[in-house]
Amino acid sequence: IPKIEIEKREEKEEQKKDYDYNSREERERRRRNFKGHLAGFGFGFNNYMTSGYELALPPEIDYMSLHSGKSMNFNFKCSQLSIGLARHIGFVTAIGLACNNYVFNGNNNIRKGENGIIEMLDPGEILKKSKFTILYLDLPLVLEFQIPTDHHRLNISAGPVGAVKLHSVSKMVFENKDKIKSDDDFSLNMLRIGATARIGYENFNIYGTYYFTPLFKSGKSPGNIELFPFEIGFAFTVD
Repeated sequence: IPKIEIEKREEKEEQKKDYDYNSREERERRRRNFKGHLAGFGFGFNNYMTSGYELALPPEIDYMSLHSGKSMNFNFKCSQLSIGLARHIGFVTAIGLACNNYVFNGNNNIRKGENGIIEMLDPGEILKKSKFTILYLDLPLVLEFQIPTDHHRLNISAGPVGAVKLHSVSKMVFENKDKIKSDDDFSLNMLRIGATARIGYENFNIYGTYYFTPLFKSGKSPGNIELFPFEIGFAFTVD
């Protein structure tokens, strides 16, 4: 009888080892199969607000007011890296390019004045369009949760995003279709840090991003009022 009990105990231990190994292997397989939703193309609207989270700007910098329906952002992300923590949870990052177009609502543009302080630029003629554009290299890092629904998945993600400015330019288009472009740094902050969040169904996502870094360098912003950019838009990702 003792011999039979020992054999049964050894058999159970072997079965437990096989189960533990298979469980670890299964968990590893699930982690490897995790794929996030960042790489792809996105577009939407951008604007900025004051430190008091007000969209309406003070009268002294009314010239910074934007045409909300035309101030758009475009972004493209590639080289996605997904790090699975479980089958439906993991970290996702992807490097990309982000373009922010700020279209002014008034008949003006902006320029660097004395000591690099941003001030209004009066063109002296009626403008058809006036904007300034900024191109960034950005790198988000989000924690993504995926919720299975039948054979598809809802995905929710959020995390920090960092970016470095690559280029900035202003453009004025006059009624006679003449154009004036000006490449300048506009006293913009070279680096910016923010937080981004996404919610989507499969490869379609809605995103929102807010930047904690002011648009302009400290002491150089219009009227010494700091402006904080934000974006809202749609994204189409690729697996």
